[in-house]
Amino acid sequence: MQEGKLRIYFGYVAGVGKTYAMLAAAHEEKHNGVDLVVGYVEPHNRPDTTALITGLEQLSPKEITYRDRPFYEVDVDQVIKRNPQVVIIDELAHSNIIGSRNHKRFQDVEEILRAGIDVYTTLNVQHIESAFEQIEAITGVRVNERIPDYLFDNASQIELIDIDPAELIERLHKGKIYHQSQVQHSLDHFFTLKKLRALREIALRKTADQVNHAALKNDSNYDGASAKEHILVCVSASLTTPGVIRSAAKLVMAFKGDFTALHVVTER
Repeated sequence: MQEGKLRIYFGYVAGVGKTYAMLAAAHEEKHNGVDLVVGYVEPHNRPDTTALITGLEQLSPKEITYRDRPFYEVDVDQVIKRNPQVVIIDELAHSNIIGSRNHKRFQDVEEILRAGIDVYTTLNVQHIESAFEQIEAITGVRVNERIPDYLFDNASQIELIDIDPAELIERLHKGKIYHQSQVQHSLDHFFTLKKLRALREIALRKTADQVNHAALKNDSNYDGASAKEHILVCVSASLTTPGVIRSAAKLVMAFKGDFTALHVVTER
């Protein structure tokens, strides 16, 4: 059986419009005759997004009781039994409640992909394993829900959902991302222009890396010539120079670019 394809709607922070874009695409696919169902969409209390679920076939989530409270997760068996062409499963990095079939939602998704079903999902950059430490240093927030890099790198399609940070903050002020009671706390901590710009830059780089990885995977002769980067590194006798060179080399490998090291000799 051929594995299903994974499409990730990718952003740099909550509220950029990933779930909205995913559901809008789902309606377009349905209009084109694709057999598509909603396996799970997180209830974000965003009216515009919630309205887009209407008109799409929805599968009931699996109810799991933990500490006398009901929790709802993706029903993997029901998805595989229904066997649609495409299933919508929100928030790839989510940790399932104790008692679930799998510990992580991405493991649910992998089962569904192995069953030959395409999956559309959403992801923020801070949930990628190789990025979370850098983002923790920027934001001061440690993210515990993470996915392995191979899932992102090997996705069939990455849909970058981007919005200018200033516009995103305006959306936050209007209560379109979080409830008004949470807005000021978000503005004081995570949603600052400086942090959002840094997160956006990391997301753009991750997307570029994935595009290049996919091109190399599908075409061994691809050399990235149409978008080649040239990295210049200024080196000295400093003990930090080897680390700088290694970092530049990683970029060169990712972008299949050129690499120049420059050392300036002075009278000393």
